[in-house]
Amino acid sequence: MSNNDMMEKEEIFSKVLRAGRRTYFFDVRSTKADDYYLTITESKKFTNDDGSFHYKKHKIYIYKEDFAEFKEILNEMTDFIVNERGDEVISERHQKDFKKEYDTVEASENGELHQTTESFTDIDFDDI
Repeated sequence: MSNNDMMEKEEIFSKVLRAGRRTYFFDVRSTKADDYYLTITESKKFTNDDGSFHYKKHKIYIYKEDFAEFKEILNEMTDFIVNERGDEVISERHQKDFKKEYDTVEASENGELHQTTESFTDIDFDDI
């Protein structure tokens, strides 16, 4: 089988999700036995000091026999996150110009707890 035949077999169905610096590729591929499986690839763009860039990629393979459990666990995990933290996108907080006041709890000298409001600014989480 030629390389072109292999590429045609692999390019069965694809979708792309662009999410800031990350891009997710969802690809249906074919096994040697001509059955289908799913690959999910995360590609993340990094910029070098000289202005050039490179990508780091991570790929997972999901086979049909795992689809039901995978979907069940994925739904459970995403529901948990949204139920616990809401669907607000917190990545905006990581921007250098993001300013928002947060309520925090502090202990006073006598040990009593009281709420204060602090402003968090100019935090660069990439340095952590």
